Amino acid sequence: MINLFVPGRLCLFGEHTDWAGHYRTMNADILPGASIVTGIEQGIYAEVEKSPIFEMYSDAPEISSEWSDFSCRMNEAELKSVAKSGSFFCYCAGVASYMLEWYKVGGVRIRITKMTLPMKSGLSSSAAICVLVARAFNKLYKLNLNTLGEMNIAYLGELRTSSRCGRLDQACAFGVKPNLMTFDGDEIEVKTLNVKKPLYWVFADLCASKDTIRILSDLNKSYPFASNEAERNLHKALGEWNHEMVNRAIGYMANGDAEALGALMTEAEKKFDKYVAPMSPALWAPKLHEVLKDPQIQPLVYGGKGVGSHGDGSVQFLARNADAQQQLIDYLNGQGMRAYALTLHPVHTVRKAIIPVAGFGTRLYPATRALKKDFFPIPCADGMVRPVILILLEELVKSGVEEICLVLGSEEERLQYTEFFERQLSEEHLHKLNPEAQEYENRILDIGKRLRYVYQHEKRGFGHSVYQAAEFAGNEPVLLLLGDTIYRSTTNKPCALQMIEEYEHYNQLMVSIHTVPLAQVSHYGILSGVWENKERSVLNVSVMNEKPKASYAEEFLGVRNKEGKKEYYSVFGQYVLTPEVFAQLAADIQKADEDGDMTREIELTAALEAVRQKSGMIGVRLNGKMYDMGNPKALRDCVNQFGD
Repeated sequence: MINLFVPGRLCLFGEHTDWAGHYRTMNADILPGASIVTGIEQGIYAEVEKSPIFEMYSDAPEISSEWSDFSCRMNEAELKSVAKSGSFFCYCAGVASYMLEWYKVGGVRIRITKMTLPMKSGLSSSAAICVLVARAFNKLYKLNLNTLGEMNIAYLGELRTSSRCGRLDQACAFGVKPNLMTFDGDEIEVKTLNVKKPLYWVFADLCASKDTIRILSDLNKSYPFASNEAERNLHKALGEWNHEMVNRAIGYMANGDAEALGALMTEAEKKFDKYVAPMSPALWAPKLHEVLKDPQIQPLVYGGKGVGSHGDGSVQFLARNADAQQQLIDYLNGQGMRAYALTLHPVHTVRKAIIPVAGFGTRLYPATRALKKDFFPIPCADGMVRPVILILLEELVKSGVEEICLVLGSEEERLQYTEFFERQLSEEHLHKLNPEAQEYENRILDIGKRLRYVYQHEKRGFGHSVYQAAEFAGNEPVLLLLGDTIYRSTTNKPCALQMIEEYEHYNQLMVSIHTVPLAQVSHYGILSGVWENKERSVLNVSVMNEKPKASYAEEFLGVRNKEGKKEYYSVFGQYVLTPEVFAQLAADIQKADEDGDMTREIELTAALEAVRQKSGMIGVRLNGKMYDMGNPKALRDCVNQFGD
């Protein structure tokens, strides 16, 4: 049994440009479409499991009036017949028929447990149900489709019905976050956008009427080639003028300029009314414009515009703050509309890091009798010789990390760190240093101000060590580095900063990955999955297999590179841990304690896998090289190569 949630979607800017951009296949002068689309907080919740047939049930009271349980054999002709019937379940059957035809899957049982998404309100409830069905097949039958693949199948499945959905409708597949979608002929690209400050949207069903089929039919008459001035202006409105507004919107969102973003919404609506609306009588929208100009609303908002295909379907506003958002919802509901809140929150950036350094360093004995392994000296490219821990801490500081927690084995070990990072050199030694080195001494002391310490008094595994920093992490994402591994970036961005920037896009449990030869996979934990981007640097992890045999890895765990050849990926040594990981570690420790097994090792890998199964995991291939110095050979290689 798998639990799924798929939200509805709201197009913030760039409506109609998905189908317009498709016409580039016929007219290269048409610019690619560009839309800013976000999932919303309302959506469909479901439990899914395998079944011999395709069946759908509902426990959700929100749709009980239209719902009657549905089942159908996994037969292509029968499913296609239901898809064309126009019935309540036609969308679901359309996707199921596509899955059967192309992937030869069995059936699924889908039980809708909750439905908070309003239907027939321009928020793509049909697209959401299509994505839900596609995702259910993908997860249950381990098809290894990435999010874009699920979105495309949902679109193709919906096309098997009488619906003529747009390509941006299935953006709900990407969750509740704003995305820039680019439509270049048959190609689609999706890029997650950053939001600096909370943005308080309100959208509402106008409870009027609109004719989407007529709107699309009328507008499509001007494509692929414009034959008069009005049609040329339509091409510009959905092309170059739209690109300019979308780029401005992206900048305003990244800078947290809500006032300018709201004004841009109003500007976009005026341009739509001037150049797009005259092309179809169905775009005459008296109710929409009455609401947009309502004097009771103006003090509460920065701006507003229509939604989706426009007409008298839905309206959206950017409220001034959370209180204004609620006041606006209450007012619109009181005017006979159905209003909803959408708050786009900034993604938590990573400002904390953890480095466990509690281990004794048995493989480096007897040197570790005198010096902890994270203080072993490493020659660097600038001619300095730094201890391992300083190299790690400098990488974190360069990456914008504000607080760093070291997990030590005992309070006594702290003395070595406080001596190094908090105590000024004696005047005698300081004067022997050149001016650059004297300035560097201040940087070391500044790093010391960022350090916090916790202790692992019981040696119960790596996961137990990491858990000692749970209170330090709080309810924030936190970067985890290994105390006996250092990294050298091959770009101008430290490896840690590359991780942080990817987390800001995906907001999910994240591990860094790198390739290992097939002959060595039995020494590593191997991760497999599907690439989320064209660059093949972001992997949606679907499998974690600890030290597999080479024959098994070759058959089941390979990931195709750009040349189509299989590669094998292991953890690179950096992680972004979410609060769910610490909750899982706490549960694992509690279970071991309740079982009376105080010697059971609490492994981080097991906790990561549990979180991956519940909410997913992203693997990031960093531009850099990892140097492990936890054993004599690795230490020798690190000393010889790191400073090159």
